[in-house]
Amino acid sequence: MAGSERRDIIEPLAVRILGHVHASALQAGAHIRSQELASRFGVSRFPIGQALRLLANKGVLRHERNRGYFVAEGELPDAEALGLSGRDETSESYFRIADDHLRGRLPGQVSETYLRETYGLTRAELGSVLNRIAQEGWAERRVGYGWSFTPVLTTSESLAQTYRLRLAVEPAALLEPGYRLAPEIAAQCRAAEQRLLAGAIETDSADALHERGVRFHEAIVGASGNPFFLYTVRRINRIRRLLSYRSMLDRTRYRRQCEEHLMILDCLEAGRQEDAATLLRAHLQHTIRNLDEIRALLER
Repeated sequence: MAGSERRDIIEPLAVRILGHVHASALQAGAHIRSQELASRFGVSRFPIGQALRLLANKGVLRHERNRGYFVAEGELPDAEALGLSGRDETSESYFRIADDHLRGRLPGQVSETYLRETYGLTRAELGSVLNRIAQEGWAERRVGYGWSFTPVLTTSESLAQTYRLRLAVEPAALLEPGYRLAPEIAAQCRAAEQRLLAGAIETDSADALHERGVRFHEAIVGASGNPFFLYTVRRINRIRRLLSYRSMLDRTRYRRQCEEHLMILDCLEAGRQEDAATLLRAHLQHTIRNLDEIRALLER
């Protein structure tokens, strides 16, 4: 990887990882798992490893031989304080491609050459963007040539359908026999919500806001101990990102969402699974109603 391409990809990736640590409210000593980050950000483990090494060199993480990377002691700085470029041109290109796809500006089938020339990307940058898109499930590599965009999730009704499926699945997960939300996971979820209520709703990127919601719902569903619930929710979360990002243009509803998340956590930590399931059902129903209010944002 050339030096300029390394900076174009690795520094923005390090910024995204730093944002993940902030948004997850990870404490000193928390283990940073490279495979989890690779899956979350839609890239291979190699650039993840390079970004983690960069953050370790900056003192944000510490590396332990044969064990990996951990959050370092001390106050967690922001990207600007570390001298890292806050501008992620790869993510910007991702959003441009996503928006053009939603607006019907892209052909159903395209070559990589077409995408590189249209969006001014290097091979490495385009590879990162396409890996992310493929992870989210709205494009796939064609056999022998180019890429095909899938027709799903290009309307507000598509997004509403994913929420109705979640409405059927997620509350049921909270009622599984032997449900147990680990105290440390509950504490991380609570800290992440409180951070948003303290001001991060307005300052976090669309990526960070989406990831916070994904982590909360996957955490409480994962505590069911039933891997099929978690697999289903993870799959839904991957394919709904495309429209979820656009819905975040209106952030006024996030304070209520955070407060509802905290109420659900209160019930789960008190062992009141049925109450938590009822609150979660109401929470998802409220989100579905909100989709009607922001339909213009989703379809413009």
